[in-house]
Order: sequence, then C-alpha cells, then structure tokens
Amino acid sequence: MDISQRGLDIQESPIRKLKPYADQAIERGIHVYFINIGQPDIPTPQPVWDALKQFDEEVLSYGPAQGFLDLRQAIADYFGSYDIEINSENVVITVGGSEAIHFAFSVLSDPGEEIIIPEPFYTNYNGFAACADVNIVPLTLSVEDGFRLPSIETIAEKISLKTRAILLNSPSNPTGTVYTPEELERVVALALEHDLFIIADEVYKEFVYDGATHKSILEYEEIKDRAIVVDSISKRFSCCGARIGAVVTRNEQVSQSVLKFAQARLCPPTIEQKMALAAYRMGRGYFDPVQKEYQRRRDVLYEGLKDTPGIVIRKPQGAFYYIIKLPIEDSEHFVRWMLTDFQLDNETVMVAPAQGFYSTPGKGIDEVRIAYVLKEKDLKRAITVFKAGLQEYLKRA
Repeated sequence: MDISQRGLDIQESPIRKLKPYADQAIERGIHVYFINIGQPDIPTPQPVWDALKQFDEEVLSYGPAQGFLDLRQAIADYFGSYDIEINSENVVITVGGSEAIHFAFSVLSDPGEEIIIPEPFYTNYNGFAACADVNIVPLTLSVEDGFRLPSIETIAEKISLKTRAILLNSPSNPTGTVYTPEELERVVALALEHDLFIIADEVYKEFVYDGATHKSILEYEEIKDRAIVVDSISKRFSCCGARIGAVVTRNEQVSQSVLKFAQARLCPPTIEQKMALAAYRMGRGYFDPVQKEYQRRRDVLYEGLKDTPGIVIRKPQGAFYYIIKLPIEDSEHFVRWMLTDFQLDNETVMVAPAQGFYSTPGKGIDEVRIAYVLKEKDLKRAITVFKAGLQEYLKRA
C-alpha cells in the first residue's frame, strides 16, 4: 500500500532530524552544546509555575474553541500597551504559533494557491504549507546585505493571479533581521494594490536590540482588514513546551473562519492557558532584563565569529539567531561530522544546516543557523569548539 504524496514530500526538520547523531555522541561521553534549536535557557517566570501549581479544578474539562476570554482579553491588553487597539474578539487562541500559521494558510488559500515568503524563513513554514496544500513562492534574501527586503519592484515580480498573501517574520527566525518601517510600507503598498493579505509572524517582537523598535503590521490602519498576526508565548516567556499561540486579526470573516478550524480540533490546552494568562499579567517590565541578556549573547557570538576566515556574518537586530555563511560545500555534512567525528576535550557543537530554511533548491547549502540560547560562558565555549571543528573540517575537505 502507498501513502499520500503529501506524506512523502513533507520536509524533515533541519533543526531536529540530526538529533540522533547528537544522542549517539552523548552516549559516547561527549558533551554537546545545542545551539541548533531555539530553546531558551532563560528561566520560565515564577508566576507561570505558580499558576500551574494553583490549578485545582476537579475535572480537566474542555474549554472554548477560541480560548478562554480572560486570556484573549489579556492578549488584547498586551497589544494595547503598544498602542495597538484590538479587542478579545480579534483573538483566537491556538496550539502554539505553529497552529496559528497552519490556520492562517488554510483560511486564506485554496489548494494550489500561493503565499510569498522571504527566504531563508522558519523551516516549518514548508511543513505547514504542505499540510494546507499551499505553494510557497520564495523571495530570496542574502546574508551579505543582512537579509534586507528588496525593492518593491522585485517583490512585485513574485505576485501572480494565484497569490493570496505575503508572509513577513520580523524579528526573523532564522536571520534575526528586523524590518524597517520603510520595508514594511513596500509590502503594505503591494497588499493594497494587488488585494493581498499580510501574515505577520511577530513572536519575537520584544527581542530587538541597539535601540531598534519593532513595528507591528497591525499598526497600519489602511490594511486593518487584511492583516493577520501570528503570536506565541513560547519564546516571549520561555514557555516553548506550553504550546499556546494566537491568531490576531480585525478581519471578522478571517476570524470566524479561523474559529471553525479551531472548533474542529476542539480547544487549546486548558492548564497552559492559565499559565499563559499569568505570564501576560506580569506586564512588559518583565522583558527588560531578558532583552539585555539576549543582546549580550548576540554580541558575544558576533565578536567570536566575525574575524574567522571564510565566514560571512552580519549582526542582526532581533530574535536570537544568526544565519552565517561558511567556506564549505555541504552544511548538513559538516553538522553531522561535528557530531560523529569531532570533539575538543570531549565537547562538540550542534548547529542547524540552513538549506532546510529555504524552499529554493540548492540555497543555504553553505550556511548554518546558530541560536544564541546558552548562557554567556557556555556560548563562548561553544564558539571555541565550533571554530576548532570548522578548522579541522576544512583541513580534511
């Protein structure tokens, strides 16, 4: 018996598929520095844990398909703290930002239609598009210029009669790029001209550095009926395992259609919503020390790699990732080799090969993504081991 073509074609995660090699290294007594995955080591806030401990319902029952009202209102209030006016009816709680993206793709596009996405992009967009039977049209960006958006004319060349939306992720996973208001305005103008939606993945909005500010797509009143924001608590509050996200939109038809998808999967997790509510009620002051910590780590990684021969690296302004270009031919082979054949004082490093963050064949094959999610001491050591491994790998090539 054969399985579906979708089942055959869906992409493996470049972040996770090489993990068995890391597990084998650990079994051999090797310490692995995991900077392949965006799993912060920032402690989950105590109010979140307190909410879990205080949950004392006798029955763990279904909740509303759209999520609990108090959480939806808390998210509306959170956006309000940025002078973005929405209400609880504009928010549908999802099972992580992942489900929010899947719902957005499914609501906006029929099978075979297209969504334009600047690449490299969050690798699971490929998987969500496969599940929704949507075609991603990549807009290829370059590490040499810091992955900036191209001219409005270049973006317009990607638009066809099948185009339904443009997806922007800012601050970006995997590049750390924060789009400027001028860059966003190019996309806003195209959405108006060509009758398109804009999906904005803004899950890293608090993590911007060097005095930069994040501008939400919801701030553009002229497209308020075509803007859909994907949100999540995973990185915001170091709650990756809680799986609470949201679709935020003022478009009532989109919201009602998202709700129907939400009803089909019944409800988001009950206890985790209580935990998320506690997180949002902490207020924005929580982010100040967290932001400063990530900026320090970003600077440590940049200083550690910037003068390495053959590496092309640009300092990003947000999130907690770099895409760097290496003087190698196959980054996946290099990442695997680091786990199977290399160690420095019984230590090695796992990064993510970048080709899985592209949909254009052959792109990213000489690049890797690094997540600066380790404490400064560990990150410095990881850089030392990584550079030693790269040097040894180039000798053997």
